[in-house]
Formats: sequence, C-alpha cells, structure tokens
Amino acid sequence: MNKKHIVLSSAMAGLLVFSATPTTFAHDMFDDAFVEKGQEGSQALNEIPVLEGTKNVGNWNEVGSAQLKKYDGVQNNTADVYAYDGYAYVGTHTKNGGEGGVRIFDLKDPSNPVEIAKFADDIPGTWQEKVIVKKVNTKEFKGDLAVVSVQQLNRSNPESKGGFLLYDVSNPESPEKLGFWEMDKRVPGTHELYLTVKEGKPFVLAANPYADLLTHGEEKDFALVDVSDPSAPQTIYEFDPRILPEVDEDFDGYNWNSPDGKTRPVFNHSTMTDNNGDTALLSFWDLGTIILDISDPYNVKFEGRTDYAPDVQGSAHSAALAKGGNVLIETREVYNPTKEGYEESYGYTRIFDIKDKQNPKLLSTFKTELVDDVEDGVTFANTVHDPKVHGNTLYLSHYAGGIRAVDITDPGNPEQVGVYNPAGGYFWGTFVDRNYVLGSDMNQGLKVLQKNNSSK
Repeated sequence: MNKKHIVLSSAMAGLLVFSATPTTFAHDMFDDAFVEKGQEGSQALNEIPVLEGTKNVGNWNEVGSAQLKKYDGVQNNTADVYAYDGYAYVGTHTKNGGEGGVRIFDLKDPSNPVEIAKFADDIPGTWQEKVIVKKVNTKEFKGDLAVVSVQQLNRSNPESKGGFLLYDVSNPESPEKLGFWEMDKRVPGTHELYLTVKEGKPFVLAANPYADLLTHGEEKDFALVDVSDPSAPQTIYEFDPRILPEVDEDFDGYNWNSPDGKTRPVFNHSTMTDNNGDTALLSFWDLGTIILDISDPYNVKFEGRTDYAPDVQGSAHSAALAKGGNVLIETREVYNPTKEGYEESYGYTRIFDIKDKQNPKLLSTFKTELVDDVEDGVTFANTVHDPKVHGNTLYLSHYAGGIRAVDITDPGNPEQVGVYNPAGGYFWGTFVDRNYVLGSDMNQGLKVLQKNNSSK
C-alpha cells in the first residue's frame, strides 16, 4: 500500500502536541466535548433496579455476580467481556491507574463466578480492554489462543507501548505469554480487535484509532495480522480510506471533508468478522461501517460502507451480524446530543440489509427511552455501546441504561423484549454464552444472567 506524507493543519498540529500528555480514551479523544467514561452524574438514571422480559427472555434473571479482585489494594473497573469453554474473560478500563490486565472467571457454577487468573498486565502504563479467545492449530502453536488489546494511558511514558498481546490460555489458571504486536509509540495502541481462524490459520483484525493521523500516514487505523506464529505476528494488510472516491488524497487521517459539506471525524474504533472469517466489518466513526472481503486475507477487497444523512452524527462504534450475515447491526456512540448542525439525540442502533454489500440498505433504527433526554448534556450514560446477536435476539450494552434485549425476527421492526439494570449498574459490554448472558458492569464487576431455554 502506498504511504503518503500527510500535512497537518496548524490547529491539528497544536492539538497533537497538547495530547502528548495523558491520552486514555474509549471514544473520540480529539472531540471538543471530551468526557471520560464512568458513572459520574448518572446515578439517578438507575437507582431503582429493573428486570423485565417478554418473549424469549420472559424469565431471564440474575444468577451470579462477582466484583474484580483487588491487587495491591487497587480496584480496577471492567471493560469488555468474552466467554470461551466455560470461562469468562473480562478486560479492564483505566480506573485507579489502569494496568488491571484481563481477569479469568471460572463459570462452572454460573451462580458463583470465581476469578482464577490475571494476565496481560505486563506492559507498564497501559490498559487492556478487549480479549478474544479461539482454538488454534498451526505448525508453530496448538492450543487456546487469547489476543488482548493494549493501549497506553499516557504516550509520554517512556515505558508504555501499545498494540496487542498474544497468550496461551490452554490452561486458564496459568496463561503463558507468546508474543506482542507493537505499534508506533506515537499511537495510543489497539483499541478493539477480533480473532478469526481461516482454514486453520489465525488472523487478528486490529482497530488502531488515530494511527493514520499520528504517524502522518505511515501506519493505518486498521491492520490485518497473521498470527500463525504468535511469537512473530506479521502485518499483511492495512486499510487506507483514501482508496474511496469520496475521500480526498490529502485526507489527514482524521478530518474528512464529507460530500455533505461537513468536516467529520474519521478513525477505526472496532472491528469484527462473520463466522467464516470471510467478511470484515470496520467501525470507522463518521465514515460508517466499512465492509471488506477478506475471504483471501492476502487479497483484501473493499465492498461497501454505511453512510449518514447530513444531520446525523456518524460515530460508528461497533458492529454485529444477524440472519446468516445478511443483516448488519451498527451501534453509534453519540455522547454529545446537541452538536451543532446535527439532530438532537444520543447514540442509537441502526439495522441494515447487506445482502448486497456494495449497497447497504437501512431497514430500521432502535432507540431506547434515554436517547432523547438531551438535557442531560454530554454523557455516555444515555448512549448505546456494544451489540451482540444470538439467533433472533439482539443484546445491547447501554451504560446507565443496562442491558437491553431486542427481538429482531423482523429486522425492519425491532422490538425491545427485555431490560436488565441493577441499581448502580453501568454496562460496558455483554456476551451470550450458552444459556447465559454475561455483562461487564464498570461499577460492580461481572454479572451473569440466565435466560430462557429457547432456540430463538
């Protein structure tokens, strides 16, 4: 891929100098309406616990709860959650100085989750949001492979570095470090990632926000990495938005002169694939959800992307697939509901038909009662966050709005069928594991819900 020297405006150059100090983020760190994640000012939204359900979650209930262990007297808070082979893997955010690593919980008894290990905390001055675990069988490694995103708390810390770690978790009680994919020191690191296995070969899809901007185009915000040998990961592809006709050749990596006349923020926030690892979804903020054909990882092809009306903030944050990969779920993390020139609204979910991936068709939107509460000002409390799909049910983590269950049997007419929100809850992520729904509560740790025995 051609590397281009990007000339920054004087205003942006000044901003980059300023941001050389602490740069922890989980959203747009260059947004003027900067606000950190956490529950400040949002307690009143969920003082009363809520547990409601109809249809296929009519009888769901909380069966287990476990706060993260303290280490050296430090209480970290949760980030995302993932389940594999009877264990929950919980990432950590930045509370009390980060460095919380990934926590492994034994779920043999879902009513009593037990934290059995902490790993991926070996790089100073970092936090570990995302973890994915899958079985891998290559010449170089055979076993259960965990990949963990690593982000710098402060890029001026000479000991910190960003990228992603690779661990052998075949024995969950004793994870072993295998390797590290390291990014340019100027970049905060890998924010979210995904691990897919194609014909026995493992690949990591890494979302590295601001890499394009901060390295002047030397590195890009999305990288596809061959991790067949976890001790020596190899980058095989990077996505360059400048290949799109609507993106100017002199794009600086962040400020996009959109065809609607606005200058919109662009960076890769997260990424995932379909079950076969043939289609990659890149959440590229105001550039929408980018759809790539990665059926041949060494010959990646751009297929299409979602877009927005001129009065809609993009903020494409995360994605999920439904209906055999023909339906795309796009969550939008809008935390400033009164941004000039846009509709007054917090982030809500959009649902697309992508049978024709070159032309995604918007089928519907799903909004909670929090979305229009714009008087609350700049806050994460009211916006949607991450989506997960299990059959015909969409599960959404919604910060102070808890976990929402949405029936998408008819994707053009989504219907909320369940709400779980314990008093004081503030949910980063959710994951469906067998007959259980897991939630990572930034305040209270790991939550375990039992849902109905339903095939839906």
